[in-house]
Amino acid sequence: MKLKDNWIARNLLLAAAFIIVLIIAASILLRVVTKHGKTVTAPDFTNLTVAEAQELAHSSHVSVKVVDSVFVRRLSGGVVYRQLPKAGSKVKEGRSIFLTINSVVPRKVVMPNLYGYSVTEARSELQNRGLNMGYLNYVRDIATNTVLEQMVDGVEVKAGDLVVSGSTVDLTVAVASEDNRTEVPSVIGLKYVSAVDALHDKFLNVGTVRFDPDIRTYADSVNAVVYKQEATGQSRSLGSRIAISLTLDTSKLPAK
Repeated sequence: MKLKDNWIARNLLLAAAFIIVLIIAASILLRVVTKHGKTVTAPDFTNLTVAEAQELAHSSHVSVKVVDSVFVRRLSGGVVYRQLPKAGSKVKEGRSIFLTINSVVPRKVVMPNLYGYSVTEARSELQNRGLNMGYLNYVRDIATNTVLEQMVDGVEVKAGDLVVSGSTVDLTVAVASEDNRTEVPSVIGLKYVSAVDALHDKFLNVGTVRFDPDIRTYADSVNAVVYKQEATGQSRSLGSRIAISLTLDTSKLPAK
């Protein structure tokens, strides 16, 4: 009887050990397959050609996909204009970064109907159409944070009108007096387009933009980063203009 008990105990231990080893192996395999817990910082692909972006993506352990194009007159044709997720975002290793490139020739897109949209929804819709959100003009109205008017170059544009891809669309937005405050985010270290997006996220506008003397071309301005700004962390009214200064000299960035 004792021998039988030992045999049963030994087999139970072996079975338990096998199950533990199986669980550990499955966990390791799952981590390898899903790259569980491994994140990388999305690099900045702005103003790079697609070939350069692919090379940088490979060395950064991500991939890139061109999903759209716009037309920006002052930017070289075929280079990256915008990316999603944004530069500096934490993404899973192997994640695809979606790129919008600057077209060689202009194309026209249909203007969406943004009336009644929130600012966040309006920006998403504009970007989906290859358009850019410009100045946010806030006016008193009870329907806080909803779009009341959409304009290009000072002229109201109706839904269905054709506009050049890459155009900047200014929005008139409603705001109630009790909802008229937001906190100014830090945009230090961001390139201009990313800085604009970050301010728009907080319902603010870019104000005066100061460029270092060594920034001489549009390509220089695209590659420059913000090293100085006003009102970081302060409370400001919606639509306020935030002045920023840009440089190509990253040594001017404040120490973290």
